[in-house]
Parts: sequence; C-alpha cells; structure tokens
Amino acid sequence: MTIILMRHGKPDHQTNGRLNAQALAAWCEAYDLALVCDSPPPRSVAIARQAQVIVTSPLPRARSSLAKLGMQASEVDALFSEVEMPILPSRRLSLPTTLWLALLRLLWLCGYAGRAESLQRARQRAEQAADKLVNLSHDGTVLLVGHGIMNKMIARALRKRGWQAEKHASSRHWSTAIYHRPFI
Repeated sequence: MTIILMRHGKPDHQTNGRLNAQALAAWCEAYDLALVCDSPPPRSVAIARQAQVIVTSPLPRARSSLAKLGMQASEVDALFSEVEMPILPSRRLSLPTTLWLALLRLLWLCGYAGRAESLQRARQRAEQAADKLVNLSHDGTVLLVGHGIMNKMIARALRKRGWQAEKHASSRHWSTAIYHRPFI
C-alpha cells in the first residue's frame, strides 16, 4: 500500500507589493480562487500515474493541478484543504506580501489563529485526513493533490502510524512525498 502526497502547481497569483492586513485578507481570498499557471514536470506526472485512487482538496489550485496532470479525482474533500492564513486586525501596518505570509504562519505556529483554524484543530484534521488516506489505500495506491502545510501535517500523521517515507515532502510546487504501509 502506498500513499502519494503531491503539492499543487504554481498558482496564477502575484505575491509582490506591500499590503495592509485588510488588503492581505482580500489577497488571500483571491489566492484561494487561483488556478495554476505551470505544467507538472515529467517526474510528477510519472509518479501520479501510479495511483489507482485519486483525491484532492476542493480549492481551485489543487483541482486545476489535477487537470494539468490529465487526471480526475475519485473524491474531492475539504478535509484536505490548506490551513487558512490568520489575519491581524491592523490596518496601519503595511508589509510586503511574502513577509506577511511568513510572519502570519509563524504567529499561527505559535498559537495565534484569529478567526482561522487553530494549529490544534488543523492537527486533528490532518489526523482525520491520514485515516481517510489509509482507508482508501486498501483499494490501491492513493494520490492526494493537496497543499504545502496540510500535506506536511498529514505526512507527520502517517509517520506516527508507522508509515515509511520513501521520499519526504518539500515545499516546492509539484513536489511529492511517498509513504508505504508499515510491514509490522
């Protein structure tokens, strides 16, 4: 049994410029609606074609990545969606988008969630997602086309269950992590 976690392709969404927190919230909403603008590398296509069961999050960047792979999902589930970015209520502070994203993710890891999903809740969701992928793997190799942070959290949950990593996830677009069922 094998589970493949693949990150979506590069979203067609600009990350340059300075934004205040309110504008960043609008930027995040637009990011969640973005499709991908690149094609998968041949290695990603070859890895994806090994799957008998294909699942994805409902976010357009994941679904359009699957279309670029020339594949269709047997299941689309919000359980696999990316963790939402927390937003600060400040209108005064204006920062470059990439700095905002790094700062807010760091704050989220330290416990600040604002109105977004908490770290604890995201970990619980990753555990549920791992359980679902393990159950689906009884029908063959599973491919999840998902997102960077959530894929890493799912990978951690799989390792806790004894699944062995053939290849660990990176944060690059189209990257894959491959896990095999424990033999014990």
